[in-house]
Amino acid sequence: MSSSFFLPASKAQKEIRAILTETLGEQAPLYSTIKNWVAQFKRGDFFACDAPRPGRPKTVTTLEIIDQIHELILEDRRISAKSIAEQLGISREWVGSIIHEDLDMRKLSAIWVPKFLNADQKRQRCQSSEQLLECFRRCPNDILSRLVTMDETWLYHYDPETKQQ
Repeated sequence: MSSSFFLPASKAQKEIRAILTETLGEQAPLYSTIKNWVAQFKRGDFFACDAPRPGRPKTVTTLEIIDQIHELILEDRRISAKSIAEQLGISREWVGSIIHEDLDMRKLSAIWVPKFLNADQKRQRCQSSEQLLECFRRCPNDILSRLVTMDETWLYHYDPETKQQ
């Protein structure tokens, strides 16, 4: 920065705002920001960098935690985010964020399901389809007697976990 940008300490906040507006135009900081700066300078705090803040650092979204959450969901697709948070000792909000953003899953009928198929699932479906086509090419008349098709909802066993369900 040029030395002309530094402002004398004796200037009033409105004067500082006027000088900055004249110099920077629309890019000038708001009056409330200038007011905070003046208060900060009066306290003797001349650092322009953010000071470290108290609280727990954001170390929750590690690959290890994401894998642990994924394993818990694969073990029990009905598990709640609250239960996962209690088991891992992290907040429910972080669990929800990891599930929705990192694992790309959502809750559908009380079960965690992927939002989209991942590459392995797509490849597996393609391989299954190719095997089915190969069986059809070998014996086209016999393929229907070997296929068993069904609707998953016919085999679904509903076991409500709460009275409301």
